[in-house]
This record gives sequence, structure tokens and C-alpha cells, in this order.
Amino acid sequence: MAQTTVEGVEGVLAKVGQHLGHSDWVEITQEQVDKFAEATHDHQWIHVDVERAKRESPFGGPIAHGYLTLSLVSALSGQIIEATGFRMGVNYGADKIRFMSPVPVGARVRASATLDEAKQFEGGVQMNLGITMEIENQSKPAMVASILFRRYL
Repeated sequence: MAQTTVEGVEGVLAKVGQHLGHSDWVEITQEQVDKFAEATHDHQWIHVDVERAKRESPFGGPIAHGYLTLSLVSALSGQIIEATGFRMGVNYGADKIRFMSPVPVGARVRASATLDEAKQFEGGVQMNLGITMEIENQSKPAMVASILFRRYL
């Protein structure tokens, strides 16, 4: 169940400027990184060659792709906010994404979300979520992003 539930356009608009909560922690596994590499054709050794990454990488081992971290936003944001009273929702884009720290394989991450802005449009509402992807036991986040979602009536 989501930490924050809003009903309809009015419910979304009422939460602007508020922190909505945190997702559960999710471990980043080597299998997940390898599957992402397969899906995206990004086989850079810092992600998929465990032994070489341990020897040569400044990170001490393999790290998750930045876009793998970003791809978790859809699922993790669903743990944070549920917008009811809509027919459907879509990912609409991103205004800004920054990968602040590498995510080592084996680390756990979670999303934190703030509703930075919401704009009504004919047939629905667009939400701009400020997402911070935190790494457990690290002060610097893995990623900060401004992600756009649309909900349709």
C-alpha cells in the first residue's frame, strides 16, 4: 500500500510542496544488472565484468547502470503515492536527472518523493515528482530527478 493516497485532481493539487514518503529498500543484484545490460545492449565492463571491476574500477566492484537506477522510479514511486479517481496514468518524462553517486552491486536503494508541482490539463493532471534515490548507509544519493507523471480522468 502506498504511503500517500490522493483522490482525483483536487487531491493531487492539495499535496503540492509536500513530502510524500519513502519506498521500501531494494537490493541491486548482479543478475539484475546483467539483465539490464542485455535489455539495453550496454555491456560496459564496470557493470558486467565482476572480476575486472574488482581489479580496475575506482568503485571497487561492479556498479548498477545509472539508467537502471532511474528505471526503478516507476515501481518505487507506486509504493509512495497512489492517485485514485483516475482512469489511467502514464510516465510523461523527466525535466532533470542527475546521477550523484554510483550504486555498487549488493547495495540497497529506496526512493523518496516530494510533489514539487501539479498542473491540471483538460482530462487530467500532470504531477512533477522530485525523486531522490537514496543508497542505504550513504549520505550522498545515487540520483536526484524531476519526474513527470500524468493521470487521466
